[in-house]
Amino acid sequence: MAKTAVRGTFLDFVDDPYKHVGNEEAAARFQADGLLVVEDGVIVDFGAYDDIASTHSGVEITEIRDRIILPGFIDGHIHLPQTRVLGAYGEQLLPWLQKWVFPEEHKYSEREYAEEGTKHFFDNLLASGTTTAQTFTTGNLTCNEVFFEEASRRNMRMIAGLTGIDRHVPDYFANTPEQFYDDSRTLIEKWHGKGRNLYAITPRFGFGASNELLAACQKLKEEFPDLWINTHISENPAEVHGVLALHDDCHDYLGVYEKFGLVGPKFTGGHGVWLSNSEFRRFSEAGASVAFCPSSNLYLGSGLFRLGRALDPEHRVLVSYGTDMGGGNRFSLLNSLEDGYKVGMLNNTILDGSILPSEQDLAESERNKLSPLRAFYSITKGGAEALYIDDLVGSFDIGKEADFVALDWTAGPPATAWHQSLSYSDGPLTLETVSDLLFGVMMVGDERAVDQTWIAGELAYQKA
Repeated sequence: MAKTAVRGTFLDFVDDPYKHVGNEEAAARFQADGLLVVEDGVIVDFGAYDDIASTHSGVEITEIRDRIILPGFIDGHIHLPQTRVLGAYGEQLLPWLQKWVFPEEHKYSEREYAEEGTKHFFDNLLASGTTTAQTFTTGNLTCNEVFFEEASRRNMRMIAGLTGIDRHVPDYFANTPEQFYDDSRTLIEKWHGKGRNLYAITPRFGFGASNELLAACQKLKEEFPDLWINTHISENPAEVHGVLALHDDCHDYLGVYEKFGLVGPKFTGGHGVWLSNSEFRRFSEAGASVAFCPSSNLYLGSGLFRLGRALDPEHRVLVSYGTDMGGGNRFSLLNSLEDGYKVGMLNNTILDGSILPSEQDLAESERNKLSPLRAFYSITKGGAEALYIDDLVGSFDIGKEADFVALDWTAGPPATAWHQSLSYSDGPLTLETVSDLLFGVMMVGDERAVDQTWIAGELAYQKA
């Protein structure tokens, strides 16, 4: 593939803004007029246009004007086969699964139905600026084959695996531990590390997994130690109580996964709304991550994730953001940031001492605030770090895969007059101005702000 380049205004991150309270700009890398050079889908140079353009004479340059270019968004928790039940009347988690989700997901055992739904799934990801996702599928082999085939066709960096469940589920939908193990091995050997596909051992959640199924997950992890583990944890109070009733030898939900040796680097527990302080510390010590799914937690009434506690610098937990579509009611991570900001502000009020002075914790309160730089770090470099793929994606570092998104800050619902009127005619954008624009995009925008999405240096989506 010939070397190509993109010129425009770029923002990515070289560090975690949460480590630079009061000076978050130190974590950002901003090029008002930058050049990104790509060869064979990989970034081979990046910097100010005036500094590096002369060394790439003869390279075809695509100029993207009046846009903010960021690394592609990374969704840490989403469900492929819930595409068609997006927006189904919420209820709470467990009845919602029984009424809407399990019947719909079962239909993905039919190849034609799965192919159509999977195409819509990937179309929506690209239209939302999402270039990488850690994805739940179903426990059916056909659904998983279709997923990896489509991910390969789109050349997208994806993490997924056969989703195991054998408790509290209709008989027609359940795995057996033996079938789960055998089919998982088949998929691992065929798809893991092939192209941009990565495999996650995926017990759906502790409430739906027998000891035998969890033991099968443990066996797979021992046989394939480089695989990911993707599951749910502490999403809903009724779920938490149900899990502990099944495992009376465990003091908390995380202990169930620890008992089977699943918790460590590359382990993601989705939601974590009701994690205890002890569980957060053990997540941190193990190098495991939580996927924060604010839109879903609000939609299903699950609760307020304690972001400030998870980000305690003494016991820092790796955190990705997930849409959790269809528990979350949007494909767009921009909407997840909007809801994450609101969840954080509620937590901020709870902890700032204005309700109960005795519970004041100003440091934790402040960590709940989702500034624009904290937010976009969390769905780019931060998400990549949480999923242990930051050597591959998440920033514009040389050697990483060239996935990126171009945002149009004037698109979508109207914002303020100054927000709509800013353009290059006002002079070069500054990091401060771009931060303000991005905050507006995440608070009043949606997928209409995504003008282009690029995969491995090639345009994969252009808004009509």
